[in-house]
Amino acid sequence: MDPISSSSSSSLRWNILRQALLRRSDSQSEAEIKQISRKATQGFNLIPFQMVNSSLESNNSREACVCYTIPVYGSPKLYLTQRVDNCSDLNDFEISNRYNIDNTGLVCQWPSEEVLAYFCKSQPERFRGKRVIELGSGYGFAGLVIAAATEASQVVISDGNPQVVNYIKRNIESNSMAFGNTSVKAMELHWNQQELSELTNSFDIIVASDCTFFKEFHKHLSSIIKVLLKAKEPSEALFFSPKRGDSLDKFLKEIKDIGLHYVLTENYDAQVWKCHEKLVKGDDSWPNYDKNHCYPLLIQITNHS
Repeated sequence: MDPISSSSSSSLRWNILRQALLRRSDSQSEAEIKQISRKATQGFNLIPFQMVNSSLESNNSREACVCYTIPVYGSPKLYLTQRVDNCSDLNDFEISNRYNIDNTGLVCQWPSEEVLAYFCKSQPERFRGKRVIELGSGYGFAGLVIAAATEASQVVISDGNPQVVNYIKRNIESNSMAFGNTSVKAMELHWNQQELSELTNSFDIIVASDCTFFKEFHKHLSSIIKVLLKAKEPSEALFFSPKRGDSLDKFLKEIKDIGLHYVLTENYDAQVWKCHEKLVKGDDSWPNYDKNHCYPLLIQITNHS
């Protein structure tokens, strides 16, 4: 099948934008070509945060240090270095093209990642003593929360974008005192990697958020889930994703076709659901909130029905 015909219109627009930026003429102003305007997505305000100045971070005008306060008594604060708004540049898109990856991990902390982190910190017993990997993690917020608040034995925080992985490494180092006995590491992981022998059937739990939007990645994503999950012991993948038209449905079909099983849950946490209902009724904190595009459903994926 022609890959173009199977791509979603949104994915095509993203690819066209990347290519167009790479083809722009040198005569255009440096400011115009290096800075791409974008608006960060709103969130559910489940985990308090504030911008801080920290000596732990480099003096870089493109970056900011954000302090997150995990709403669990006795939990440490987490300090994440992130890109500030309106600081994507041409190099970001060149790297995306080179590695055939999207650039969304650098854009902002996405709402589904916040929900994933909140859900995981609320269920520490689910993760205690378990080997966990986060896929498509962006800055690694959910993985860091799991490492700091659940007593997991190991947390691997992965992404396919080498720029993003560099941020993850820095964020792990900045918060190294927060993880107790939990082993935490960053990994550059592409979902179509062929050689994964050291990772095969080795994880109790996979977590991911907003990783089902690009339909052209569905087959590789479903395949790597099956490869990473333990096959002879109970294991699960916890995905949080909005429906986004038919993208989630198509991903779930791939999950079923590859022999995995899933349970889809709409109301999985009382506080998240309360926030969702408030936003559906209309709230100035998130203008134009749309259930289909904004509210993440919980998908629990297992090797066994």
